[in-house]
Amino acid sequence: MFGYVRPAADRLTQEQTDLFRSAYCGLCRTLGRRYGLPARMILNYDLAFLAILLAGGSGFSCARHRCPVHPIRGCPCGEENPALDAAADLSVILTWWQLRDGVTDHGFFGGLKYRLAALLLRRSYRKAARLRPDFDRLVQGCLGELAELERENCPSIDRPADTFARLLAGAAEEEPDPVRRRVLAQLLYHLGRWIYLTDAADDLAKDQRSGSYNPLPLRFSVQEGKLTEESRQELAQTMDRSVERMAAAFELLECGVWQPVIESVVYAGLYQVGNAVLNGTFHQRPRREKYPERKAGHGDA
Repeated sequence: MFGYVRPAADRLTQEQTDLFRSAYCGLCRTLGRRYGLPARMILNYDLAFLAILLAGGSGFSCARHRCPVHPIRGCPCGEENPALDAAADLSVILTWWQLRDGVTDHGFFGGLKYRLAALLLRRSYRKAARLRPDFDRLVQGCLGELAELERENCPSIDRPADTFARLLAGAAEEEPDPVRRRVLAQLLYHLGRWIYLTDAADDLAKDQRSGSYNPLPLRFSVQEGKLTEESRQELAQTMDRSVERMAAAFELLECGVWQPVIESVVYAGLYQVGNAVLNGTFHQRPRREKYPERKAGHGDA
């Protein structure tokens, strides 16, 4: 995954921030417990958010643990929980197939780092695939479809975005309640579409230099590796529509203790990250600095 799905820190109280950390750090410990130290390296915000959605409104039993990142004070970590277990398994499967895709896309020398990472994760992947075979087949199939669209140099942004969105929507199958599962699938579908478009915008300059497939230059105007202002506004509106549809699904969910955390993601965090990506400042910003806010419903980015 990509690490774009994060709450807006300025929208959370300290208690709510600790609650989010219990999911993020709890997922890190769960990856380590189930798959060992190398698997903890794949931790990101996107899968922590998935764990929160799968928690069904209930918080995690927490304990404070020390780790290399928090060696003195420690951090609040969610303890063993089915939602964290599922998020860890799905994380491993997603990362494995992304690494295999990287091996294919980057040739022999360019793919060496992907081969090494895949080698470290191979045993973990095999275990996760045994535990979640349906999701493993879905991810393999969807990434295969994406690879075919890349080979065709598909000019549509909707077809590859839809394929990745269906991949992420498949994670909703971990939800046992059928009504909640349908709503969650809709939420994750539109989140997946937003992630795909955001990542395409984030990688635009790099893909232009390397000649890698990116649907944006085939649909929008690009100058010197950047979208023109008009195209940037148009893409921002497209991304906003995905978030708005995601928000509509979210309004149908009962999220319990996670309500303010999810609200901060849906109604502020995604817009802030999207704004930073489109402005080219997402990777330049110091870790603790807040992203500038872009309100829903506006095309300005």
